[in-house]
Amino acid sequence: MDLAQAREDLKKLQLKMAAYDHAVGLINYDGETSAPEGTADNRALTLGVLSGEMYKFNTAQETIDLLEYLEQHQDELDEKERRQVFLLLKSIRQLRKIPMDEYIAYQSLLVKSQDVWEKAKNNNDFESYRPYLEEVYATVKKFAAYCAPDKDPYDYWLNEYEEGMSMKFCDDFFGKLRERIVPLLKKIEEKPQIDVSFLKGDYPDDKQEELALYLMEVMGLDPEHVGLSTTEHPFTTSLGSHHDERITTHYHRDDFVSSLYSVVHEGGHALYDTGSADDLAYTVLDGGVSMGVHESQSRFYENIVGRSRGFIKFITPKLKELFPERLEGVTPEELYRAMNRVQPSLIRTEADEATYCLHVMVRYELEKAIMHDELQVKDLPEAWNKMYKEYLGVDVPDDTHGVLQDSHWSFGAIGYFPSYALGNAYGAQFLAKMKESVDVDACAEAGNLAPINDWNREHIWKHGALYPPKELIRNIVGEFSTEAYTTYLEEKFGEIYDL
Repeated sequence: MDLAQAREDLKKLQLKMAAYDHAVGLINYDGETSAPEGTADNRALTLGVLSGEMYKFNTAQETIDLLEYLEQHQDELDEKERRQVFLLLKSIRQLRKIPMDEYIAYQSLLVKSQDVWEKAKNNNDFESYRPYLEEVYATVKKFAAYCAPDKDPYDYWLNEYEEGMSMKFCDDFFGKLRERIVPLLKKIEEKPQIDVSFLKGDYPDDKQEELALYLMEVMGLDPEHVGLSTTEHPFTTSLGSHHDERITTHYHRDDFVSSLYSVVHEGGHALYDTGSADDLAYTVLDGGVSMGVHESQSRFYENIVGRSRGFIKFITPKLKELFPERLEGVTPEELYRAMNRVQPSLIRTEADEATYCLHVMVRYELEKAIMHDELQVKDLPEAWNKMYKEYLGVDVPDDTHGVLQDSHWSFGAIGYFPSYALGNAYGAQFLAKMKESVDVDACAEAGNLAPINDWNREHIWKHGALYPPKELIRNIVGEFSTEAYTTYLEEKFGEIYDL
């Protein structure tokens, strides 16, 4: 085999993989956004066929021979090619350990599971969803055993979402967060509650959509390459490459804040994906390197920028223009304090910064218990409600607002949730470093996010998946630590609540 030809074949291989991913992504996106009810079986059939073709192509001996030849000549490859070969071989070697018929069946299961989850959530009907969730958990355990028989199954999946993450890491990480967050919350509980009454009312969907498009413009999202739609649970997806990004939101007529921060959160994901260097397009390096780093960007824009005093001051005129009756007479400072009120709540995606990680901890502990057969799926609602009372002090009224609120388990994302909390910590470290060269507060108040975006693009986005997450973090801020995040929370809410 000729090396020059092999390098060219590597490009063609990834281009075809990207095309398959594009097709699968479009079908899934359609199912989540605009597909008519009753079409899940059709999508499951199509995705089953496509998954089979992808499996055969990815695991073909011809593919393996090409990649192993390049691996043997890695000293003659450039940095990006070496990383591509490494990631492709890692993925394909794992995939080959899973029987093709089981892999195809699982892809079809996930389509049906997501469809049933959405209906179950809307109807407060966990029992209709339970068999699908049981099968999802059984399958991810089985796949972990195939791919890493000597490794704890939950550790395997944690590492799949964030390279290097494990239960040992998470236990230590969450323990350090609890040490600082719980005392902070107790101090805040003793203070008078902040008025948020004006945030509830009649906020028409069309005006919320206008706000969403305005926020996307302010964030610097390119409308030629980033689309907006609505769905039951907001998400972001890349279709083929960073040249086609879709974000979604959900409009609640009585609460414009929910969509506001969903758009900014998902917009952060889209900025990261579309910020990859153009020469990474249609390769496995295109897009984010891990879910922890990805969530650092979504949470950075949602909270560090989006809930900052300066940014809320900037968007106040637009909010009053869109919702004059509800927000008449409300000052930017009142909006800032209301949008940052700390109060234990039911819904993770609408939680304040100080209590947010407690929501993640609940999901982590439940996943860990199910993955080790210490908890059965049928007992999830009871366990969920008990932990929400213990961790957040709230009573869960029904499964819609409890165990059914997130879509992640329905599409098999077991081990994903800790990435949200880790992303918060990464983001705080990025902020501290960014402030050395960017006046972040002034940018937010002026609604000029270009300098912030430029810093993130230079240090994070353009690299795509070139560097493992630990190496990327080390290159930017040095060693990972929770200190920046807990200090950020204490300083921000200490000022708001005069602690």
